[in-house]
Amino acid sequence: MARSRLEKDGPNAMPDTSDHPLRNALAKFWAPVPWLLEASIVLQVVLHKYLEAAIIASLLIFNAALAYFQEGRAQATLAALKSRLALNASIQRDGVWKILPAAELVCGDLVKLSLGGVVAADVHLLDGSVLLDQSMLTGESLPIEAGPGADTYAGALVRRGEATAVVTATGIRTKFGRTAELVRMAHVVSSQQKAVLRIVRNLAIFNAAVILLMGAYAYAHSLPWSEIVPLLLTSVLAAIPVGLPATFTLSASIGARSLAKQGVLPTRLSAVDEAATIDVLCADKTGTLTRNELSVTSVRPMPGFDEAYVLGLAALASSEGGEDAVDAAIRSASSKKPTSGMPKLNVFVPFDPAKKMSEATATDDKSGGVRIVKGAFTAVISLTTPAPDAAALAEELEKQGFRVLAVAAGPAASMKMIGFIALSDPPRDDSASLISELHALGVRTIMVTGDAPATAAIVAHAVGLDGAVCPPGPVPDGVKPEDFAVFASILPEGKYDLVRAFQKNGHTVGMCGDGANDAPALRQAQIGIAVSTATDVAKSAAGVVLTEAGLGGIVAAVKVGRITFQRILSYTLRSTTKKMAQVLLLIIGLVMTGHAVLTPLLMVIVMITGDFLSMAYSTDRVRPSAMPNSWQIGRITGASIILGACFLAFCTAILAVGQFHMRLGIEQLRTLTVAATVYGSQAITYAIRDRCQFWGLRPTIWLVLSSIADLMIISVLAYRGIAMAPLHLSVLAGEFAAAVVFGFILNGIKILIFARFHIA
Repeated sequence: MARSRLEKDGPNAMPDTSDHPLRNALAKFWAPVPWLLEASIVLQVVLHKYLEAAIIASLLIFNAALAYFQEGRAQATLAALKSRLALNASIQRDGVWKILPAAELVCGDLVKLSLGGVVAADVHLLDGSVLLDQSMLTGESLPIEAGPGADTYAGALVRRGEATAVVTATGIRTKFGRTAELVRMAHVVSSQQKAVLRIVRNLAIFNAAVILLMGAYAYAHSLPWSEIVPLLLTSVLAAIPVGLPATFTLSASIGARSLAKQGVLPTRLSAVDEAATIDVLCADKTGTLTRNELSVTSVRPMPGFDEAYVLGLAALASSEGGEDAVDAAIRSASSKKPTSGMPKLNVFVPFDPAKKMSEATATDDKSGGVRIVKGAFTAVISLTTPAPDAAALAEELEKQGFRVLAVAAGPAASMKMIGFIALSDPPRDDSASLISELHALGVRTIMVTGDAPATAAIVAHAVGLDGAVCPPGPVPDGVKPEDFAVFASILPEGKYDLVRAFQKNGHTVGMCGDGANDAPALRQAQIGIAVSTATDVAKSAAGVVLTEAGLGGIVAAVKVGRITFQRILSYTLRSTTKKMAQVLLLIIGLVMTGHAVLTPLLMVIVMITGDFLSMAYSTDRVRPSAMPNSWQIGRITGASIILGACFLAFCTAILAVGQFHMRLGIEQLRTLTVAATVYGSQAITYAIRDRCQFWGLRPTIWLVLSSIADLMIISVLAYRGIAMAPLHLSVLAGEFAAAVVFGFILNGIKILIFARFHIA
């Protein structure tokens, strides 16, 4: 029977869906920028331009290798989920108890749950009693008592007791398995990926139209095909933002190293600049906003008793050195409020789930034997003399979301209610300041928890989240972050759905959590943040892992992310400005001279010196924005068009001087054009570094050195006539001086341009 069920339902395990490393590597060659480079390589080979083809192939491999070795691990979350499942289970087969691999469990099997074990499948308890820790799956901050008729889930930990249960679900059909499946399915395209795609698309559409126009003009003016084909190839090369993906990766890598020094470890590089864009943070309560440890919040003694006495007696009825979090919290609180005259412990009886209380027998110098009980109010009150105010006091504390224990003591036949102890998981000391600082940075914080609404509301108020609490149940359609401050009693599917709902409303979402129950939402969010106490499951699903206690790392991630974003934005503006202007310069040069003013080899030189050396932008000093960033591609394109028109005017003016004033030949005009392109690009580099001020912050040494290298390489090549016709040093000096003037003019114009397009 068991074998047939195993064949029908499959093993009690999750399937391996990881991609082969070779497939991941090849995927780096399948994207818009690689496609353009690959097409250029093919055209160069067809034209027997093997040197140019080899150089472009090197650029392609460099981009792919950088992305492959720097980017994160896609299937690690599922591997971590598997590692949490029990490897073996105690199963009854053919009337005999056996230890078998958990993968062989099938529905209907009888299993034994024992102290310290991990529940291997979803089960329904038949007899016995156990204390279960389900916090990593359900988000409940306290262990729960489970007896006959209760259900529990794969991955729960047995903290105390023993029970027999029947298996109700295995493999991916368990709640734990559905969480793993949600993680596998959860995916959101990063804003970085979207930005690259849209930039390449816009450039491709614009430049394709210009290239077609240029080809038609050349054909109509009877240019030989030996000139038309290289001209079109040069135009294609001029349009490729070859360094853009590598700059995104390099900037994120530098940001990741900076975050690591602050105790924040990105697990995938896209999370670094994604942190700059989040405007909503979904924070899990347990272990994220709270300490994930029980403590005594309030002690309410009955008339005639004081707090220290209530805690002292409760400590006598608590286990010492065990794993019971409630008893540990009470003993800790009692040690901080010592009192004299306490009874001497004789016998301690551990917590009995059936009776819902623990007890102790002690000796009092005054009255002799004393019985002390601690537990649920309904169980304790039945053993005491009537206490009219006790029920109201217990109800008052329970309504505040506390876990309430009643304490009674006295002779066995006439015990009195002496007081109540309220326990809770207290907020972290830095949670309120974190939320306040995030608010100042334009990030709205939402509490998302599996705990009860009353408990969640108390913690929310303590950390400064005073908005409405969403009623328990499915996530409302069209919900917005401003509708509720707290989402309570929410399951993993609900957290996942909530993140998606916010994303559909146009928000960039950060999800903060610590347990396996948070993993699907962590993966779906643009940036998932696992706190220092998180499970391996949560850390693998997250984009950022905090390695130090406290949540200050989230603020650090946002700030470093915004610095990284500004660096990438600077390079993107420079790249799109150049690419648009270069293609238009080719058609203007064709009309002005009747020839191509740049050859494929010269364009490859410009790509190497301009695109790759300018990746030093990834180290530049920038001003982080005060509010969340976003990739407004339309605005970036609009600003780039105007900046490109300025750059085109500069290059055209240089070309016109060479053509009509200096009467240079076509070969020297090509050298003049290359130098103008490189010198003008450097002017753009320093003009657009700061969006709102005439001069930006002092550039880093790496940016300065890259600029010097760029200028020296092209100047030496042009002066010595290497790969191009030589130009006199005075001509190059005049071009450089013109570029300096152009840089000053552009520095003033850019302030108006960025203000017009709201680029900050």
